[in-house]
Amino acid sequence: MVINQESEVFKSITTLGKYVGNTPLYEIQHLSPKPKVKIYAKMEWMQFGGSVKTRPAYQIIKAALESGELGTGKTLLDASSGNTGLAYATICARLGIPVTICLPENASWERKKLLKGLGVNIVYTSKFGSSDESEAKAHEMYNNEPDKYFLANQYNNENNWKAHYEGTGPEIFEELGDSITHFMTGLGTTGSFTGISKYLKERDPSIQTIGLQPDGALHGLEGWKDMETAKVPGIYDTSLVDAIKHVDTYDAYDMLKETAKKEGILLSPSSAANLKGAIDLANEIEEGVIVTLFPDNAEKYSEIIKSLF
Repeated sequence: MVINQESEVFKSITTLGKYVGNTPLYEIQHLSPKPKVKIYAKMEWMQFGGSVKTRPAYQIIKAALESGELGTGKTLLDASSGNTGLAYATICARLGIPVTICLPENASWERKKLLKGLGVNIVYTSKFGSSDESEAKAHEMYNNEPDKYFLANQYNNENNWKAHYEGTGPEIFEELGDSITHFMTGLGTTGSFTGISKYLKERDPSIQTIGLQPDGALHGLEGWKDMETAKVPGIYDTSLVDAIKHVDTYDAYDMLKETAKKEGILLSPSSAANLKGAIDLANEIEEGVIVTLFPDNAEKYSEIIKSLF
């Protein structure tokens, strides 16, 4: 059933749009290795829901309400390593929509606690199966009860990358314009990489777009995928990839400490990994403007932070 545009649910989702996106673009001041190489990062935790995943979660939910896929009485169902699940939960709590998330057992305890606090029904999957096993479980549950669930399917939902094509990409280009020489970010669902890269290349085909991956299948960068061994998301557009670079988990942890000391920002491991990738690239070029993302900060990673400081 299509949600009436005069209904309270539709009014609420429309109002929430004011709090999605428009995050600050932060210039790295003390860690860029060369004076003619500038590094900028979008501080994505500074929006409703607290991470970069708010953007696709909002767009997926809004589109599903408009189409009627997420009709009255249905539960939103998806797989998540944590941040998308929190974004769904935060938005749906305001809308009165129940949420079920298939989550790997090794997600941080903060994420589990927050999801439970937001009323999410968590279905745990093996810590050895990563997000791929969680995705398979979500599909199994949907296939068993299709009338009960709206399967958000973030790894294959076009609204994932469109959220970044319509939001994050334009925000970056509006601020930096033709000065941008490189964009790079970690590959997970690949929505942010695909959407932003597509937008930037349409504005300036000379911009180099680089995907970042962990340096192996066993890593500590929550939300990232090793594309050689993991299931590749359906929304991943390889034609947009100019290069792939790898980041070691422990190098990312070292970068997390450096950023805290020299920039005054406590980042999440994946944000620190993005910055590590950008600094590695800065060492390879003589001048340019590199843009990356800080998907979230350190608030949900106290176990890691305690071990590092």
